[in-house]
Amino acid sequence: MPRLFVALRPPSSVREALLGTMSGVPGARWQDDDQLHLTLAFLGKVEERNGEALFDALGAVHSPPFELAVSGVGHFERRGAVSALWAALAPSKPLKLLQQRVVSACRHAGFPPDTKKFTPHVTLARTSYAGTTAGTWLADHGTLHTETWPVERFILYESHLRPEGSLYEPLMQFALRG
Repeated sequence: MPRLFVALRPPSSVREALLGTMSGVPGARWQDDDQLHLTLAFLGKVEERNGEALFDALGAVHSPPFELAVSGVGHFERRGAVSALWAALAPSKPLKLLQQRVVSACRHAGFPPDTKKFTPHVTLARTSYAGTTAGTWLADHGTLHTETWPVERFILYESHLRPEGSLYEPLMQFALRG
């Protein structure tokens, strides 16, 4: 069964800025350029037989193009330990609206997405070492800010799990339109 998610892909200039922050945290597994994205909806493992319904539902999403920018960094914790480092996105009502519409389309097609609270971010590193400390990295990059970029499409991806890190294969792009 394929593992699917819907995401935005920052342009190369933004990805380069993000790649430039990736060092200085022992035990961190840094993402590579091909893995940098902003997840709108994570569907997990899905039955292939309903793929056409998902394509149709995502194709029917109406949301106007808008602009985004990276603004700051953050981290997630699991059991009191750092589990991921990420770049934050500047607050954006159009982004929140797009995410809600994508989630609604997925549900309409019979694919209930993950129910975690939406925190707009681009994952930069994952950690599994309980002693990982990221305070210095967070302080050093807390003012990270990139140029704004136009968001004109979203992408349905398939995630292939591998020991050296996930491989994300774009399956279909959907243009934003008002």
